[in-house]
Amino acid sequence: MRILNIGMNHIYISLLMLTSLVLIPGHSAAQSGVQDSAFIIRASNHKSDEFYDSLKVRATRKKFSRLIYDAIVTGYKPADDGRSEAINYYSEAEGKRIGKIQFLRLDVFGPSVQDTTRKAKSALEKAGNNLHTRSDLNNLRKNLIIKTGDILDAETLYENERIFRTLPRIRDARFILLPDTLNPEMVNLLLITQDRFSIGVSGVVEGSRSAKGQIYNRNFFGLGHEISVSLVGHLAKQPYLGFETFYKINNINGKFVNFSVGYYNTYRNEGASAQFEKPLIRTADKWAYGISGYTFARTSELPEFIREFRGSDLRYNQINLWGARNFQLGPENNPHSQITLSLHVADRNFRERPLPFPGEDQYFADSRAAFAGFTWSQRSFIPDKLIYGYGITEDIPEGFKNELVVGFDNNENGERIYGHLFLSNGNFLRNKPGYLYVYGGASTYYSHNRYSQGLIEAGMNLISGLRGNGNARFRHFLRADYMLGLNRFSIENLSFQKNDLIRGFDSRQISGKERLNLSLESVYFQRKDFYRFNIAIFTFIDVGILGDTKKPIFREKYYTGFGAGLRLHNESLVLKTILIRLGFYPNHPDDVGLLGLLITEQTRQRFYDFQPGPPAPRKFE
Repeated sequence: MRILNIGMNHIYISLLMLTSLVLIPGHSAAQSGVQDSAFIIRASNHKSDEFYDSLKVRATRKKFSRLIYDAIVTGYKPADDGRSEAINYYSEAEGKRIGKIQFLRLDVFGPSVQDTTRKAKSALEKAGNNLHTRSDLNNLRKNLIIKTGDILDAETLYENERIFRTLPRIRDARFILLPDTLNPEMVNLLLITQDRFSIGVSGVVEGSRSAKGQIYNRNFFGLGHEISVSLVGHLAKQPYLGFETFYKINNINGKFVNFSVGYYNTYRNEGASAQFEKPLIRTADKWAYGISGYTFARTSELPEFIREFRGSDLRYNQINLWGARNFQLGPENNPHSQITLSLHVADRNFRERPLPFPGEDQYFADSRAAFAGFTWSQRSFIPDKLIYGYGITEDIPEGFKNELVVGFDNNENGERIYGHLFLSNGNFLRNKPGYLYVYGGASTYYSHNRYSQGLIEAGMNLISGLRGNGNARFRHFLRADYMLGLNRFSIENLSFQKNDLIRGFDSRQISGKERLNLSLESVYFQRKDFYRFNIAIFTFIDVGILGDTKKPIFREKYYTGFGAGLRLHNESLVLKTILIRLGFYPNHPDDVGLLGLLITEQTRQRFYDFQPGPPAPRKFE
């Protein structure tokens, strides 16, 4: 069957090429001549990329041939072709010693990693290029995990390319192999990077009484530092006008150690935070650690009904300290999976807190807790496009993470033991292009022969393969989540609001201890842009059930939301996505209307991650 499919694909492509030659005038043999340096950079990419790109250019000149291209080629390349082609391309020089490592920093507007010769055309784009501060060369070098003199390894080179793409200030990155003319046993590298325009503004109106405005820079002075300042106002709560500020230094001294600090003084929160950590960025990393501290008052973690009926506010301090050791299973240069041993210590002290409900004095209690984790994980990354992004390369995690955590909570109201088991797996569907992530877990505290704050959770996330349809390309996203709380405190409740499980369903009247949710979204990525903003039109159907565990959840009341909208995003900017959405809610509670129109900003959704981290209790939310 696979041989038949390959044969049919070649027939289709041959038919498309023949149609292109007949329908597209002016086709002639390539003329020989001297190639400029920019062309050499493009030509050094894999030949199959060159074939598909040239085929696309010829096919899209005419409407009929474009339709054939969309129907035959678009969406039918396997999801892991990008990784296979990149690894195969780097493997051409595998085993050679790395010579020079050079950098080509592209303008923000105009060129792309795929075509470095394009220039900014509009006056606004040219002004943006002049205003933008490019990433400092020393800062780019800090993110290299290879160096001159190393033996080139294809997997390591691809992983380094991925690390650059994870940086919020980088739009795209790619390594190019440049043969050493003097020594055939060496190879030089050219790293092409393209920044995002690092300055952004944000604003949102929350209800009729509060609003927030923010200005931020994701690449302060080209150093890779992040800074933001926000003004937060409320007409009835003090302070009527407050502010928040945040500063982060990424990858200190090239050790992938990060430091961040924040200060908050708004009607929601008053306090400060600081964090110093080295996460397990690479699968081959051996050590990870972190320390963080928080001091908060007027915290938004406290539900409104607790303030009203139990009195007081919430003020507390907390310190966290954690460390992890990673052990590779398999060869060091090609590990198959990892075992991670980790330890997390947390100290929390309340300065002010509400009166506890009867029998629930554990919730707001001074506590010293320790958690130990045993994680078996494996992760690799597959590059693809048009999933949560808009044409940029997105690295999709593939693998699994199975985590066992045990802990001891020594708080002022007694001692408790904690434990959880969480299993997750995400892989591409080989026969039917798409990506499937599934997870499941159970957790609980135990003391005095009694289980408390228990949790059972399971779910899945299915992303279909990309398909072409005329001028649009589309994907389907299917998500299902189930959560059950066992002997949870009365303050702990599930809703559809916090995680946007039913989009636009912001009811405070509906809550429970058991929740089942199903969401289906179809996203149509438009080929045409709107003033350089990429357009994605989407439709959605969300169905949810909330219960109190006293009867089977399918006998509880159903809530639904469905509608459509569009997202606008410019990948050259660090701005959030602009979201316009119209929703319908047929069986709505009193505090939710039948129709809901929303115009706001949206942070891009992230993939589920198989990266081990500090062991901590699972969240009930």
